[in-house]
Amino acid sequence: MEQSNKCIFCDEELVNNSDEELLNCHYCNKKVLAKEKCTQCHYICESCKLKSTRDIIKDYCANTKSENPIDIMNLLMRHPAINIHGLEHHFLVSAALISAYYNTIGEFDKKVPALMEAEKRYGSAIEGQCGFYGVCGAAVGTGIYISVVTGANISSEEEWSLTNLMTSNSLKSVAINGGPRCCKRHSYLVVEEAVKFTDKNLRVKMEMSDKIMCQFSDFNAQCNKTKCIFYNAKNKEKIKV
Repeated sequence: MEQSNKCIFCDEELVNNSDEELLNCHYCNKKVLAKEKCTQCHYICESCKLKSTRDIIKDYCANTKSENPIDIMNLLMRHPAINIHGLEHHFLVSAALISAYYNTIGEFDKKVPALMEAEKRYGSAIEGQCGFYGVCGAAVGTGIYISVVTGANISSEEEWSLTNLMTSNSLKSVAINGGPRCCKRHSYLVVEEAVKFTDKNLRVKMEMSDKIMCQFSDFNAQCNKTKCIFYNAKNKEKIKV
């Protein structure tokens, strides 16, 4: 995403104060002495600015208590390290779903091992596979999510079927909504499918946003604008933090 002197959370101007004060980082939640903030006191610490993309996603998902995977994704997609398009969305989808799932059922101790397993599987992602292979990586991310939380493997029966059915549902949703590529649109689509699938097949009801409004169309030269179901013409909706 483009860099500016505006807060990535609320679009208010960043102000550099003469005196330092304790501010909470919105990604790691650590209190840090800092001068620069917006009027809403949103802040990202230097440590979180310098982390690898995978660590940013993994660490935030390990610590958040949110039960809404869309809210988790939106906050992470505002981070400067998350590109408008990129392989990181494949892991982001599975990580947001894993985090929201375990937060919903209250099994917080299982999140970190599950996130580490998803990260390991994400390592096999291929650039451009949505167009060249017909397999959207974000959709695969939902399959990874179901596989991890159900403990599926190549010898499983019901879990194996659920994992493949999840990916199939996600791919169909991506295909129906058409191209060109848009990692934001695909991520929203497949997470919607995964939330419905989880409710129906695992009897776990995660929180879901009533209406998803994309915050990133202004940064995407290939945006479908009004042809996209998530397009926000005013683009003024703020990310929930």
